[in-house]
Amino acid sequence: LTLDAPRLVDDYYLNLLDWGSSNVLSIALGNTVYLLNASNGSSSELVTIDEDVGPVTSVSWAPDGQHIAVGLNNSHIQLWDSTNSRLLRTLKRVDRSQVGSLAWNNNILTTGGMDGKIVNNDVRIRSHAIQTYRGHTQEVCGLKWSGSGQQLASGGNDNLLHIWDLSTSSSTPPNPNQYVHRFEDHMAAVKALAWCPFQSNLIASGGGGSDRCIKFGTLTLGLV
Repeated sequence: LTLDAPRLVDDYYLNLLDWGSSNVLSIALGNTVYLLNASNGSSSELVTIDEDVGPVTSVSWAPDGQHIAVGLNNSHIQLWDSTNSRLLRTLKRVDRSQVGSLAWNNNILTTGGMDGKIVNNDVRIRSHAIQTYRGHTQEVCGLKWSGSGQQLASGGNDNLLHIWDLSTSSSTPPNPNQYVHRFEDHMAAVKALAWCPFQSNLIASGGGGSDRCIKFGTLTLGLV
């Protein structure tokens, strides 16, 4: 199966492809999000957004493989029902930072932007921004929740990898800088992140062009 992808934005920090649990690939090409069914090869257009809010800067499927989050250059995030191409709601960040990274954790949609802030959004409620993490000094370009949904890994253009614990968001008072681990081993932006499916505290991280390394680390021993 070959996908022709003209107008794919050439920007390392954006996340423009995501494969959902229903075996459908989403891809953002400029201002348009397309869906490719990997089972039968059929494709369709989900949405073309207006020029003044684009381009699309990130896409991410919810765990159900039906709903999809679309991050935009103007800092907004659209939530779509892919089964009928229906816009469900728009989440608005208070800043004007492009949303380059997205990650789902059940009903929590986590967003990362150029301002270095990470925001947990509960998509079920009106006041959706429920927690903000501040640990990166530059753009957040990678986000990944662990299989348990308790730890969040974040990678940034500041060459840092942070691990956040969901339980710290309920501390009183909450501390937005309370990451549980900070790794400084990469020599370039950290974008690629993957948690081990059978060892919950093991994570792999990949650095950019000045680093070109995949490092494996545990939450107790650090990266190697």
